[in-house]
Amino acid sequence: MRVARTAAVMALLALPLLMPLPGQAASAEGKKARTIDELAKMYDSTGCKGCHEEIYKDWEKSLHAKSIYGTGRTAATIKTTVNVGLMGWKHSGVKKPEDVENRHLAICTKCHLPQLADATDDVAKEIVKNVNIFMDPKSSDDARNKAEQQLTKVNINCLVCHQRNAITHKWVDGFPQKNEVFGSKEGSHPDPSHPVMKKSPIMSESILCGQCHGLGPNFELENPSQCGTLYGSYLWAYRAEGGQESCQECHMKKSKLGHNMQSYNDLNMGKSAVDFKVETLGYIWRDGAKMMPQALVKIEMINRAGHSIPDG
Repeated sequence: MRVARTAAVMALLALPLLMPLPGQAASAEGKKARTIDELAKMYDSTGCKGCHEEIYKDWEKSLHAKSIYGTGRTAATIKTTVNVGLMGWKHSGVKKPEDVENRHLAICTKCHLPQLADATDDVAKEIVKNVNIFMDPKSSDDARNKAEQQLTKVNINCLVCHQRNAITHKWVDGFPQKNEVFGSKEGSHPDPSHPVMKKSPIMSESILCGQCHGLGPNFELENPSQCGTLYGSYLWAYRAEGGQESCQECHMKKSKLGHNMQSYNDLNMGKSAVDFKVETLGYIWRDGAKMMPQALVKIEMINRAGHSIPDG
């Protein structure tokens, strides 16, 4: 079943992923978020913490929890994308940061904030404004802290993975609805205020992760970019050679990191992904009348991960 879904999705991934999903908060209420605060409220997953406290704590440690800010590096890359990319491309229509619209920022937010599709262009402008404040060395500490707080209000949280992106084959499996959450169980919840529980056919499949950690160039965008390529190399260099494990099996189960899902930031993940073979040879080198000790070190690095390293 996994192989069949992997093969079937290839054509579907060529379609735009930024279209608002029927049943999402924006379309269901007939309006879109106009500010970062409104978008954060629309995708507020803090209610999940009450019952799933350990999972929520794991997620809070992850880079998913600060997908726009990142370690600071993501925010810096967004600034470069705007100032060097968009403002440098003569046909983009962006002459200054205030010109940025959702379609421009989709180069980054298709993966770092897919729910931006449920917001107006004002939110894209607000993100860029806060990125510039955060990255400006002339900004006060207070201004930078406030900008960082705004940038970390929106992220890849429970409702993105367990609702918005929980279905890929929507014509087959239906469109995620606002009153549903997807996981491994199906049925009504003992708490009547809790969304209906539904099984997602991809929750334990790599294709769930592949929606963002993708195949390469985003050809559905007006100006394709190539950032995430993990899912592509996973398909062609790992699954094609008989590999069977999913992203979740390595990054959640084997690593014991759960919803923290680290990669290169976790030492143990790094050790399991790359093997080193080291060979050393010592000898004496004669330079004229002078004898000098020399060392030859050969290092071989072997990729044990199910995808290329590095990515992005």
